[in-house]
Amino acid sequence: MDRREFNTSLAAASLLNLIAPAALAQPAPSARLRVGLLIHSDMILLDLAGPLTAFNMMQVEVHLLAKTEQPVVTDVRLPVAPTATFDKAPRSFDVLFVPGGLKGTIAAMQDTQTVEFIREQGNAARLVTSVCTGSLLLGAAGLLKGYQATSHWYVRDYLAHMGAVVRTDRVVEDRNRMTAGGVTAGIDFALTIAARLSGEETAKRIQLLLEYDPKPPFNCGSPEQAGPALVGDVQKRRQELISEAERVSRAAGVAIKL
Repeated sequence: MDRREFNTSLAAASLLNLIAPAALAQPAPSARLRVGLLIHSDMILLDLAGPLTAFNMMQVEVHLLAKTEQPVVTDVRLPVAPTATFDKAPRSFDVLFVPGGLKGTIAAMQDTQTVEFIREQGNAARLVTSVCTGSLLLGAAGLLKGYQATSHWYVRDYLAHMGAVVRTDRVVEDRNRMTAGGVTAGIDFALTIAARLSGEETAKRIQLLLEYDPKPPFNCGSPEQAGPALVGDVQKRRQELISEAERVSRAAGVAIKL
């Protein structure tokens, strides 16, 4: 090892000691946990960013997976570049993760190549996970049949069309499936999966580094808190997409032969 390689290794070891001392007992870097994160057009960037930040802090091997090599454009129009295409991705992951974004989810649910890729990877993965409407895509791939799961509140009931047992919790764990509610639930998901994979102390350290101590200015972050008037307004504004999500979910349920 030359001086440059030594200095690089020393810096990496120092960072690991800061973020996750427990990881020092884990396998060598070549045997790091492998995480595959699906990226798709019109996904919610925040769905991806929270979990991706936690995975990076855990120093896992991260792959951003897309159909092509072209960057995908997110809901806020910021592009995200894939690191591997479906045909060049590793054949199995310790964690498969799917973010949401209703418009992009609906399109992906109707894309045979995407659904088949998720099905194959999900069947091989150690953990199959999602945030927000990403669980609809897992459902379309037949990966939630008989599992408890959740999604964004305005579409989570549609999981039942694809054989899931619908839950309203912010993060739902059922065997090797882990799903989370809408958007900001991605941070709760990230800390939950960090605790599961790397231990509670590592998850707590990540939470502190993120300064995740939410104190929202308004008490309306769930349908139960927001009340029927505000809930109805949101549903009315998104009615076209919500109705399309129900149609596509029903069709997916038929396709996977419930």
